[in-house]
Amino acid sequence: MKQKISIGLFGFGTVGQSVYKVLSGVKNANARISRICVRDLTKSRAVAVDPAIITDNPDDIFADPEINLIVEVVDDAAASYRIVTMALRRGVPVVSGSKAMIARHLPELIALQREHGAALLYDASSCGSIPVIRNLEEYYDNDLLLEVKGILNGSSNYILSRVFDHNEGYDVALDKAQKLGFAESDPSFDLSGMDSLFKLVIITVHAVGVYVDPDQVFTYGISTIHDADIRYAREKGVKIKLVAQVAKIDEERFTMFVMPEFVSPSKYIYSVDNEYNGVVIRGECYDRQFMFGKGAGGLPTASSILSDVMARSYGYRYEYKKMSYIDLPRYCNDVLLRVYVHYDTTDIPELLPFECVHEQFISKESKYIIGDIRLSVLMESRDLLSANDVFVANIPLSFIDLDD
Repeated sequence: MKQKISIGLFGFGTVGQSVYKVLSGVKNANARISRICVRDLTKSRAVAVDPAIITDNPDDIFADPEINLIVEVVDDAAASYRIVTMALRRGVPVVSGSKAMIARHLPELIALQREHGAALLYDASSCGSIPVIRNLEEYYDNDLLLEVKGILNGSSNYILSRVFDHNEGYDVALDKAQKLGFAESDPSFDLSGMDSLFKLVIITVHAVGVYVDPDQVFTYGISTIHDADIRYAREKGVKIKLVAQVAKIDEERFTMFVMPEFVSPSKYIYSVDNEYNGVVIRGECYDRQFMFGKGAGGLPTASSILSDVMARSYGYRYEYKKMSYIDLPRYCNDVLLRVYVHYDTTDIPELLPFECVHEQFISKESKYIIGDIRLSVLMESRDLLSANDVFVANIPLSFIDLDD
């Protein structure tokens, strides 16, 4: 039976205001925002709201007996954690979009849900408007699923799209992304790959039933990309995309990482441009399935939150069925990758232990090396690879046949 939803909303920035607008315009939502908690009552906002429902005291929401769903879209992971855990301990279901908080605390949050009987939904935490979490949770059996791979960050994808499709410089593209609201004034969270990492950690739980601590996953972003790397990709007829993936190595092991990748035109994600996200799901019996949608912006995120709100009106919750499987695969980074490494003053050929070098180029303008190396070695070499003169990109090798 459909339940009438009375919402306590935490956060009223871009996403929070979008949630308010979307809910106000949907006739069949059977839900309304009863109270809104903000940090600054004096801040001007683009959406007009009755001042009587706005508060800066969280207790005004938690003490309201009519509120039966918390929606939190705050931009502070610590505050998000406090809100979500308090709600769950009180038996109040929550919809959250805080990928950093969820990825760091998911085992604890799952335990709280089971202990107190309250549900936490977070489709909005991964891939914006794409319902990837619920689809993985409900429709893809762990034994048959081989890989989930895609572009999970709209900000970095917008920048790379402007570079490769419009021949704009990286700095120009970044500035445009910030002006359009696709990238923050401090874009490091997106450009470092951390945003994609947190989404991948969450996706992996619902894909293979295993939680992996974010600190154990190799993550490399696009902040040190050079003009030489862009020229190299163009010469080879490929694009550079920031790609996250989790893939089975065999029946007993899986691996995961976030890296820039040279993507050829034959791949689904090659044509995922601007602020869009794209996810390829590969399985033994169903081959490949592709999900595509906007991954950045207030309204796409709000649409995903609305979907979770509607799901709660019917009592939906994640059951985490795959986590109870007897023979779960174990996380492993002992995987051989082929990578391109651009460098200048850092002596990459001397310092990075490649198992096999396929190509090396040195000129006054550019230096790069292409070779095979263990993912575990890349993890151990993170400090070395973080130098400003170094850029690393994956050349698909181990999983090259998985999304042709």
